[in-house]
Amino acid sequence: MQSTKSNTKWNQYLLISIVFGGFLIFGFSENIKGPAIPLIQADFHASQTQIGLLLALNSFGYLLACSYTSWMSDKIGVKWTGTSAFLIMALSGVFIYLSAGFKTVSFSFFILYLGNGMLEIALGIMAARIFTRNTGTMLNISHFFYGLSSTVAPMFAASVMDWQVGAGALGWRGMYVLFLALSLLPIIPSLFSKFPAEEHEDGETASFKALMKDRVAWLIVAVLSLGVVSEMAIGGWLINFLVQAYNWDLKQASNMLSLFFLFFMLARLFLGPITDKIGIALSIMIFSGFSGICTLAAILIGEKGAILYAISGIGIAIVYPTIMALLAKRYPKKTGTAITFTVTLMGIASVIGNFLIGLIIDGARIIAGNFGAANSAVIGLKFGYGFIGLLALLCSVSCYFLYKTLEKNKKIIGE
Repeated sequence: MQSTKSNTKWNQYLLISIVFGGFLIFGFSENIKGPAIPLIQADFHASQTQIGLLLALNSFGYLLACSYTSWMSDKIGVKWTGTSAFLIMALSGVFIYLSAGFKTVSFSFFILYLGNGMLEIALGIMAARIFTRNTGTMLNISHFFYGLSSTVAPMFAASVMDWQVGAGALGWRGMYVLFLALSLLPIIPSLFSKFPAEEHEDGETASFKALMKDRVAWLIVAVLSLGVVSEMAIGGWLINFLVQAYNWDLKQASNMLSLFFLFFMLARLFLGPITDKIGIALSIMIFSGFSGICTLAAILIGEKGAILYAISGIGIAIVYPTIMALLAKRYPKKTGTAITFTVTLMGIASVIGNFLIGLIIDGARIIAGNFGAANSAVIGLKFGYGFIGLLALLCSVSCYFLYKTLEKNKKIIGE
């Protein structure tokens, strides 16, 4: 009996290490692109619209992976689904290194985001099965590790690209190989662990047919999509914005993105219990609105208000893990299906959102130039980044409707 308890406890530690380690790797893979994008743009002479298209293609790969990962998990198990995701991510680093042109590097990033999408769904399913108590708090702590790696990723990436290897610097290609090779590490505990089966508790059953008819499910999609597109756009566009709008150097801009993720990380560490206490819907409504206000205020103030770009991370940080907690609680039966439905539609929004930002930047620049504005490029960047702040505000507005719907149905989860 003692041996069985010991084995169960050891297995629990392994499972927690996979979830926490998975989010740690996920943060690196997502956010080393910030310092790399200006260099990729310069190497391939790409326009802002092309960079927007690159990021949209990333989101499309992510979206595609989300559409089949839950099915894959049912067929081969979440253990091997997660392992496959880690292997694909490591392999994509090799593809990025070997890329000879903008099309091939775009394809390589597409492969990376296939792995990222698979990993996100797999980690969501794992976490829903492992963390059955204090779900909001535990999921925010899990995503704290995403925030931790995201905080140091831009600084580490900018530093690693300058490492001298032979006659030249490691560059963005070598940096991607190095960081994505870390994806192989969580496979080790996965091979020695046993994952729990899905528990069938009382609660709403998640099927695509039922979710399509569920108003709450669509409101959750709206909240998550607006919040996450805003969050991910900051990781993709902030460094580019600071470098081109304020003439900051790459390391200075990378430090600001790292500061954003520091606030982001600390918010997930300390605000998780607050979401359980005041309620999931209400907490998202308050904090996402705060993020949007900070972003728009930073643009209006100008370079002196740049710190507000970082502070906005406090508000946007809790959207994703808190929504995942809501899904786990509202749809305890077939949680993987609910996560897949929500994250897949979020992926569609990400494709559209990233492409729109690039178009808005170029479009506003052209219009401002036609009116004779001397700083048309900066005007375009501000309009594009302002759209990111607007998304956070719309996330807050959507969450108000979610809150009222749950209140009407007497289903305020977490309150």
